[in-house]
Amino acid sequence: IAEITRVKRKQITMNSFFGQKEEKPAGPDPLFAATTEMEMYTHLFNNMAAACFEKCSSRKHKEPDLALGEMSCSDRCVSKYLEAQEKVGVVLQKANEAQALQQKNLAEMQNALGGR
Repeated sequence: IAEITRVKRKQITMNSFFGQKEEKPAGPDPLFAATTEMEMYTHLFNNMAAACFEKCSSRKHKEPDLALGEMSCSDRCVSKYLEAQEKVGVVLQKANEAQALQQKNLAEMQNALGGR
């Protein structure tokens, strides 16, 4: 999602008051992108917290603080969870890039065939 906000395409539009051309970003709405990214990170954090708490916390809860074993388990769990999410993100990014390239090639082929 962060990559979407980095898109720097521009589209030329006419200013209705003065007839001058002005550039407007043609990419996604930055507020929508930021909101979507925040929702994604909130979902990631909640899932990670639930999974690591389930795996690492003691069921007795006799002490207000985590024990040493619970702390190290939580650290490893969070590290592995984030590493897995990063790997999934890389795979999805490559798939999206391949799909975009395929769509671009298809559009070029359609334009070439339509131009005859």
